[in-house]
Amino acid sequence: MSVKQANLQEYIEYSPDNFTKRIVFKEGESTVFVLNFTANQSLPKHKHPGTNVYLLVLSGGGTFTIDGKDVKAKANDVLVADGEEEFAFVNDTGENTSLYVMLNKVPSEQYVQNI
Repeated sequence: MSVKQANLQEYIEYSPDNFTKRIVFKEGESTVFVLNFTANQSLPKHKHPGTNVYLLVLSGGGTFTIDGKDVKAKANDVLVADGEEEFAFVNDTGENTSLYVMLNKVPSEQYVQNI
């Protein structure tokens, strides 16, 4: 595989009707995408069995509900949720919000050590 590059600004697209999901990369069992929400839009409860969910709030903010616990987040906050946890989000900030989301599986423990 050769190096791939993307500019996230190209994946930030809002719709007044519903949140948008724009796939940035998909490689094997891993994917990266951007979720975009206007004010009061939400992502319904769901799970991602077998993988962790890594999130970076690119802009805006809102409230994540993870296994019934509310977690407020704003731009530049990073969260991780176990894929077995029930997960939801609502943009309750009154401004546009974009989330960078990564779902992946680690091939071996050697890839998760500090060097």
